[in-house]
Amino acid sequence: MADRFLTVTVSQLNTYLRSKMEADPLLSQIFVVGEISNFTNHYKSGHLYFSLKDDRAVVKAVMFAQHARRLRFVPENGMKVLVRGRVSIYEAGGQYQIYAEDMQPDGLGALNMAYEQLKKKLEAEGLFAQERKKTLPLYPQRIGVITSPTGAAVHDILSILARRFPVAEVVFCPVLVQGEGAAPQLVRALRQMNRYGGVEIIIIGRGGGSLEDLWAFNEESVARAVADSRVPVISAVGHETDYTICDFVADVRAPTPSAAAELAVPEQTEILFTLRYQQRRMAQNLRAMLESQRQRLDYLLLSSPLQRPELLTAEKKEALAALWEQLQRAEQALADEKKKELQQAAEHLQALSPLAVLGRGFSVVYGRDHQPLKSARDVERGERLEIILSDGTLLAKVEEKRDNNGNQQNDDL
Repeated sequence: MADRFLTVTVSQLNTYLRSKMEADPLLSQIFVVGEISNFTNHYKSGHLYFSLKDDRAVVKAVMFAQHARRLRFVPENGMKVLVRGRVSIYEAGGQYQIYAEDMQPDGLGALNMAYEQLKKKLEAEGLFAQERKKTLPLYPQRIGVITSPTGAAVHDILSILARRFPVAEVVFCPVLVQGEGAAPQLVRALRQMNRYGGVEIIIIGRGGGSLEDLWAFNEESVARAVADSRVPVISAVGHETDYTICDFVADVRAPTPSAAAELAVPEQTEILFTLRYQQRRMAQNLRAMLESQRQRLDYLLLSSPLQRPELLTAEKKEALAALWEQLQRAEQALADEKKKELQQAAEHLQALSPLAVLGRGFSVVYGRDHQPLKSARDVERGERLEIILSDGTLLAKVEEKRDNNGNQQNDDL
């Protein structure tokens, strides 16, 4: 009975079903609308794995790196998308899935979706914050311009700068402003301007165009290069109604390249008008000051001291005489005080003087080596002594020594 049926392995079955699916023209190029779920981004490989679902069913899907790199936006769970691809079976798992080759947001275009996603991301990081924006210098001497060398934008910028403020030097860096290589060139130009340009303002931009034409100025790398610039940046991309990510990150957004040039420099005629006005004001102020000083001088010339200078000197002489008299009195008082202090010191010294003691009937006796004697034991019989009295000196010779009781002392005791 089994011979009537075909026996195959699981691998053979899956291979057969895969070949049947891939041979079906309806499944080789199919468009499927659904909501993304179970989204996984394998960053190392670049492959995207997800499911597409509606209210009744779900199907697995994969987008390999070579196709995922071309996406303008980042897929997210819950996003409704239109996927183009083919249907086949993953043989090892026995599960059919969609192999996506392209993906577009359903309703909103891919570029618009990418624009909104990047705008939301950078705004959350604070790159649009007003407090981080730099102030433009009033009178820049060197201006950097980054744009295409062939468009009308560069002509408008250079002509307006030359007309409004010809003293400023322009450093021009030609770049691509659309297409595949535009964003890297814009980033490189911004970095070179900061490193070597020596500029005080950078104008970056281009003329109008479609969203695709302006897309280089919506790239994240360009936005971050503008945010990292140490030099103030004026963004001038497209027409007045066009807004790019570069506009939000820049220090100043100009509606057009021509407006950017007008924002970058002052109008020289306005400066000259202001200078002439200030010159007239200064001349008027100087004349008013000179007139005020002349009137003050006339008043002083009519004043009594200048009319009769002897009155001024007499007053000063009187004040000087009073000061001199005051000084004399102070000097005399100081001298009397010092004289009194000296007299008191002399009396004190006199009271301490040995001569004052001698005047009261005492004497000083000097022995050998002219040393004052303090004891009878310090002298021998026959020794010559010098006796100092209040009114003279006596020379004596020791004949005999006695103690306080009148007893005779011997030299050998």
